[in-house]
Amino acid sequence: MSTSSASIQVHEVIDARPLSRLQFYAISLCILTAVLDGFDTQIIGMLAPVISRGIGVPVTHFGPVFSAGLLGMLLGAVSLGPLADRFGRKTMIVLSTVLFGALSIATAYVETYDQLLILRFLTGVGLGGALPNAISLASEYAPRRHSRTIVATLMCGMPLGAVLGGVISATLIPIHGWQSVFIVGGSLPLAVALLSLTLMPESPRFLVLRGGKQRQLGAIVQRIAPDLDPSLVRYAPEDAAARVPLRDLFAREHAVQTLLLWIPYFMNLVVLYFIVSWMPAVLSSAQHSVSAGIRSVALFSLGGVVGCLLQGPLMNRFGTRRVLISELVAYMLLAVTLASSAGNAHTVVVVSVLMGVAVQGVQAGLNALAAEIYPIHMRATGVGCAVGIGRIGSICGPLIGGILLELHWSVSEVFLAGIVPAVIAAVAVALRRNARRE
Repeated sequence: MSTSSASIQVHEVIDARPLSRLQFYAISLCILTAVLDGFDTQIIGMLAPVISRGIGVPVTHFGPVFSAGLLGMLLGAVSLGPLADRFGRKTMIVLSTVLFGALSIATAYVETYDQLLILRFLTGVGLGGALPNAISLASEYAPRRHSRTIVATLMCGMPLGAVLGGVISATLIPIHGWQSVFIVGGSLPLAVALLSLTLMPESPRFLVLRGGKQRQLGAIVQRIAPDLDPSLVRYAPEDAAARVPLRDLFAREHAVQTLLLWIPYFMNLVVLYFIVSWMPAVLSSAQHSVSAGIRSVALFSLGGVVGCLLQGPLMNRFGTRRVLISELVAYMLLAVTLASSAGNAHTVVVVSVLMGVAVQGVQAGLNALAAEIYPIHMRATGVGCAVGIGRIGSICGPLIGGILLELHWSVSEVFLAGIVPAVIAAVAVALRRNARRE
């Protein structure tokens, strides 16, 4: 390639052009990966009662199984996110998807509690590596004018995957048993991994960093802009750093942004997993049926789909901080409503949906924010670490709920306790300054 003064950057080509078929493939496959992530993450909670009978272990002992999967996600997010900056986002997405798909199938054949514990941990590693790389690749191929909407849409894949898991479980378990759900849940990621290997393009930035990949980069550019001479396309020199140490996230220009991203990331996932894990049990103690509790989680997930779809347009229209704070305040008000009216079935239905819109909308917004506050060369590392910190919050949410129930807190007290992390998250978001596109 020449060094013509008329050269332009790859991201400028992407920003200036309509969405090409290549970009559509890349973004769609990332969304499918997120759907399967949500499916496998939530399915273990739905299947725990029937698995417990199958392997002869009380369901009350399944806390470590849930935690093992979440710990695996933490390890995968922190380790496989940065590895993508060395080996490529596409490569890590395919490997992560194959890993959690194959291990999900293996889970169908467990016979002991220990086998289940180990497989859930290893499955979590694959799950934790898939999502941050999918976010990064989708945001890299998204035109800047659509980036928030696309990333937020990608994040609606997770609650949609949870809903899909519920539908598949309800259909298959009575006929084929719980094992069939894991077989289907593992086969789908393997199919998506094959499609990704065939149709998903690699990160243009990664091709530049590897060197000697001009032909591949040129082919990508021509598929995005057939009328453009690929020899005129460049990446900015500052985007060409091959190593991204974690300490760079706390360099002077990034330290405050990183801290004020991690706090709401952590706190919002405390809230999210607190609700998903304990809503059925808490509502059961309020004299609701078990099916009503499961239905409330499904409605929460459906609300999450709506929240994720609305998040990008809302942030573009009203600004990031204003939307995130409004959603967190809305959740607090809904928690107060649920605490005072948990015995009313109609209130539970409405509040469950609205809570899903607010809480999972916030999470989609934070993921979009993580993908845009860091320069491209450190985006996978920044997103991966933020997701990893969030995974710690996801571990703490169920643990906190379990402790409160063991202490015999009332239904009202449990729901009101969920307001505390939301307040902390709202304060951190309010303190953000000078973020991009605020």
